[in-house]
Amino acid sequence: MAWYCSGATNNELVENLVKEGLIKNEKVKKAMMAVDRAHYAPSRPYSDSPQPIGYGATISAPHMHGHACEYLINHLNPGSRVLDIGSGSGYLTHVIANLVVDPSSSNGPQGQVIGVDHIQELVDLAGNNMKKSEEGRKLLETGVVKFVKADGRRGWPEGAPYDAIHVGAAAQELHPLLVEQLRAPGRMFIPVNTESEPGSLPSPFSGGQYIWVVDKKEDGSIHKDKVFQVSYVPLTDAPK
Repeated sequence: MAWYCSGATNNELVENLVKEGLIKNEKVKKAMMAVDRAHYAPSRPYSDSPQPIGYGATISAPHMHGHACEYLINHLNPGSRVLDIGSGSGYLTHVIANLVVDPSSSNGPQGQVIGVDHIQELVDLAGNNMKKSEEGRKLLETGVVKFVKADGRRGWPEGAPYDAIHVGAAAQELHPLLVEQLRAPGRMFIPVNTESEPGSLPSPFSGGQYIWVVDKKEDGSIHKDKVFQVSYVPLTDAPK
């Protein structure tokens, strides 16, 4: 039902996602309401569809950003540390940042979101997009949001462990280094090419990309759920 959710304004877009049941959590709704997609999507910002942002990358459809936040929401609290791999435009990084700071007090717990991209121009783009709003500039100045150039398949060990990891590009495998960087307990939201998923049995219905929700329990054990099929750009080397 996502194709019904486009709006004329940012608020209308988010309200439509709520009406269709694609956003259920009030905190996710407020976080997305507070970030104007027009600062991040170069064309048709309030369309519920992916948009190209250059360098072979896209900004995902708003309903996918909503899904990611909903699946991770129990680990997105004031004070949480989050890794956003394939941060691209910086939009979801900003939304997540709204969820890891205490809005009621300047002295409350302040988390951190590290956005990782393997293309320097996209790292620069994300920072410049955030600077278009006063709130975005403050998040950068206070260090709540940080963008770095790195190979997302290796995560960003300097900031680990993370309460939550979001991966915004399709991995060829469930990279062990990313699982290692999760806190226990912690959760990762990652699209994976199922053909490459270790231990999977061949099936005519198993092809394509699927979102995997990966939980690291308090005892360090790993639990994986394949939740729905998607189509993402690949998590690969930077284009030549």
